[in-house]
Amino acid sequence: METQNLTVLNEFILMGITDKPELQAPLFGLFLIIYLISVVGNLGMIILTKVDSRLQTPMYFFLRHLAFTDLGYSTTVGPKMLVNFVVDQNTISYYFCAVQLVFFLVFIVSELFILTAMSYDRYVAICNPLLYPVIMSQRVCYVLVAVPYLYSTFVSLLVTINIFSLSFCGYNVISHFYCDCVPLLSLLCSNTQDTEIIILVLAGFDLISSLLIVLVSYLLILVAIIRMNSAEGRHKAFSTCGSHLTVATVFYGTLIFMYVQPKSSHSSDTDKVASVFYTLVIPMLNPLIYSLRNKDVKYARQRMWKKITSIFS
Repeated sequence: METQNLTVLNEFILMGITDKPELQAPLFGLFLIIYLISVVGNLGMIILTKVDSRLQTPMYFFLRHLAFTDLGYSTTVGPKMLVNFVVDQNTISYYFCAVQLVFFLVFIVSELFILTAMSYDRYVAICNPLLYPVIMSQRVCYVLVAVPYLYSTFVSLLVTINIFSLSFCGYNVISHFYCDCVPLLSLLCSNTQDTEIIILVLAGFDLISSLLIVLVSYLLILVAIIRMNSAEGRHKAFSTCGSHLTVATVFYGTLIFMYVQPKSSHSSDTDKVASVFYTLVIPMLNPLIYSLRNKDVKYARQRMWKKITSIFS
């Protein structure tokens, strides 16, 4: 039995988003455009917040790492998903599947807690503006980013090792467009109860703890804004929080829809649509939201464009 498993599972077959031939070309074009916008937008945000002297603040430090995680998990999933539209049978090797799962979990869990750090940063900026430079020191910012990366790496390795240390059955078709925990668990012959509990506990802790911090931060921010006497002050406070609040709402809303709905409501197609949204669409939207809603980013982009055009003119 072990020999058979080892022979059969040199690779998995990814079913992709749809098996309808007439949709392959249009979806390939659509998702290629979405992925390219995501790559250009997030790389641009990383470069912009790194080189522009006026964006060297904690807020944009966290934004740079948000763009990095967006770029990370969209690239972990996107190119392989696009291949599925142009080949007859999209296969992924056993070990590459494990690597894809590792990186996907690292980036997605990191994003949860970077969004949390960003909400804390906004809370300090609005509720304790005089102490902001002291509280949000460079050292604190590095810690608030390093801890999520270390923790997400631990979670990712724990989950992936637990899944891939178990025995798979002969059936190797993954009903998804990338290697994710739930589709892989359905292919296991071994008892998956312990692994499922680990995934459930970690996912619940990550989602609930990070969401609670975001909600509490914005509740305190709202109270502080209501107490402001100046209408201009209230407008400025709302504008500094608007982009992050929009990004957090879209991201958490999608994850809650994906994981909190009852099992009876789950379907493979619904899960694929939700997965496409948070693996490809959200990484494309985040830099666009910050570019359109944030004046500092818009002005920084204009300054960079002027510098680039002056070089080539």
